[in-house]
Amino acid sequence: MKKKPIIRIANAQGFWGDSALGPKQLLAEEQLDYITLDYLAEISLSIMQRQKMQNPDKGYAMDFVELLKNIVPVCKEKGIKIIANAAGVNAECCLRNTKSTLKSLGLHGIKIGIVEGDDILKNIDRFLCSGHEMRNMESGERLSSILEKVLSANVYIGAQPIVDALNQGADIVITGRISDPSLTLAPLVHEFKWSMNDYDKLAAGTIMGHLLECGTQVTGGNYTDWKEVSGFANMGYPIVEAQADGSFVVTKAENTGGLVNLATVTSQLLYEIGDPKNYFGPDCTADFTSIKLTQQSKNRVAICNIKGKAPTSSYKVSISYEKGYKILSTLCVSGPDAIEKSNLIYKMVFDRLAIHGIEIPEQDRFIEIFGTNVLYKGLVPKNQQPHEVLVRIGARGSDAKKLDVLGSEIAPLTTSGPPGITGFAGGRSRAKAVVGYWPALIDKSEITTSVRVEEI
Repeated sequence: MKKKPIIRIANAQGFWGDSALGPKQLLAEEQLDYITLDYLAEISLSIMQRQKMQNPDKGYAMDFVELLKNIVPVCKEKGIKIIANAAGVNAECCLRNTKSTLKSLGLHGIKIGIVEGDDILKNIDRFLCSGHEMRNMESGERLSSILEKVLSANVYIGAQPIVDALNQGADIVITGRISDPSLTLAPLVHEFKWSMNDYDKLAAGTIMGHLLECGTQVTGGNYTDWKEVSGFANMGYPIVEAQADGSFVVTKAENTGGLVNLATVTSQLLYEIGDPKNYFGPDCTADFTSIKLTQQSKNRVAICNIKGKAPTSSYKVSISYEKGYKILSTLCVSGPDAIEKSNLIYKMVFDRLAIHGIEIPEQDRFIEIFGTNVLYKGLVPKNQQPHEVLVRIGARGSDAKKLDVLGSEIAPLTTSGPPGITGFAGGRSRAKAVVGYWPALIDKSEITTSVRVEEI
């Protein structure tokens, strides 16, 4: 098969819950080789793990399977391959339902690859016993201190398993917690036959993936100079046009809204990075300071000159754990003296909890009075007394039943508190579980991934 000079990869899903318009929009493109769908974040995996604990047939992005009904027939016709980290913590069930869905459409001859090995929840005890402390990367605490509260544990694996699936002819590749940029890097390695030791090219592919991973953030979404952007309702999802030497162009679908310029691309480059010279990933270490950007034409930014180094010997592990409960209630308070009234009802709530015999420490209480520069606290002067404010009152703790008492004392404020309180009719708030995030490292030699490709 003759190699393509340019590979066009688009990302149609920036997060679990992104607009369903993305895939539909991108499939209207005349030339596209791959569509990636990025469903997973740290909180997503903990939610999926809870779902699986309650129902063994859940624990993956179920809307992915529904989406396939609409896009696979077109992808098959146009030769577009799909790569998605939709498997969550239940790859087997995701694969089974994917196959069932495609069969129900009368489709055949489609190869589906499944990548497993990122979910290490069942192996945590073994790792700890063998000396892997998996200390919290921020606090330095040992994982053993919260072991009984752990909900999920997933390794950010790299591109190679996806490459293996593509090499076996997969038309759709489904993974769990793979590193976000690896979704884009993998098809480039497959198509251009890049060596996994060619770190400059791997860094280029990693940066392409970093630009695509948040969907429309690189095409004008969440952009500081938002007034320059037009067509927000039909914001164009991003596309990279990659060449074998690692250079590429960032653009968007034709006839869509949004904006691709040096500033939108730079904004996404700087999103969620630490040391720009050493952007650590499972496949390589990318040097963001080496990047050269050029505005090639309208909505086309060319990028080249990217340098990279070898990856570290560790994988990052995303661990979630139970961290108690929280409760939050919202009220509207009208003026005059809206701020003073808000502070009074805050005091009333916790004084009443004390009368119930429930003591909430000061550091576990919460109040925000919107309309008084809550989002700019400490940065700009407070407004003058507003005519109305939105008040959020909450608390955290280890006992959900005690926190629920706070929810029961909100509505009574309307008759026993100061005048002008409204907005309580949404129902009594209830305590919700808090999921804590525990980032850690584990030696790559401890992790084994597996790949299999099945045809329907």
